[in-house]
Amino acid sequence: MLKRSFEPARGRWMVPPVNSSGSTKERILGAAEVLFAQRGFDGASLRQLTTAAGVNLAAVNYHFGSKDKLVEEVFRRRLDALNERRLAALAKVAGAEDTTLEDVLEAFIRPALDLSHDDSGALFMRVLARAFAEHDDTLRQFLSANYGHVMRQFTAEFARLLPQLSKEELYWRIDLVTGALTHAMSGFGMIQRKSDVSEHTHREQTAQHLIRFAVAGLSHP
Repeated sequence: MLKRSFEPARGRWMVPPVNSSGSTKERILGAAEVLFAQRGFDGASLRQLTTAAGVNLAAVNYHFGSKDKLVEEVFRRRLDALNERRLAALAKVAGAEDTTLEDVLEAFIRPALDLSHDDSGALFMRVLARAFAEHDDTLRQFLSANYGHVMRQFTAEFARLLPQLSKEELYWRIDLVTGALTHAMSGFGMIQRKSDVSEHTHREQTAQHLIRFAVAGLSHP
């Protein structure tokens, strides 16, 4: 269903309450994810965080040491699992003679879309969008240092399948495909799930459209 604005669908970013029955560390991480999504990294204070998690500052310091380390851990608990799934899927097709662009894009795109359509994963997508919007250099360096190898492995496979592209041109195209994926994951686009369409079907439609779009963009002469 087409929308007339770029506002998220109604209720898309209704933030779930922090699970009060979890461990202290998980409560802090849950509260941090909610607050970072709502207020950004600079806008969310440690006082707000401790109040939301129902803990004191000493507990945050004990488990994380600093706010920067807390931010990093928020990303680790989502991205570690996501990138494990991506690399496992890539390993099944990388280097094979019959591997296609669609195969590699499936490995890159589907695990991310699966995460973004999970309730907690959808909230994390907003946190991830904040990271790009706020141009946090420290966080970007952390993401590059810890997860840059994932993108390098995918880039190597794209380069194998697209030998006609220069390195610079390939990087441009992969960057634009990644941007399209981030947009699709965020749920802020004009196309939203219809009420009579299941979440699974909508996710499948999104994946199919995005993969076709990415193949065309990557392989264009």
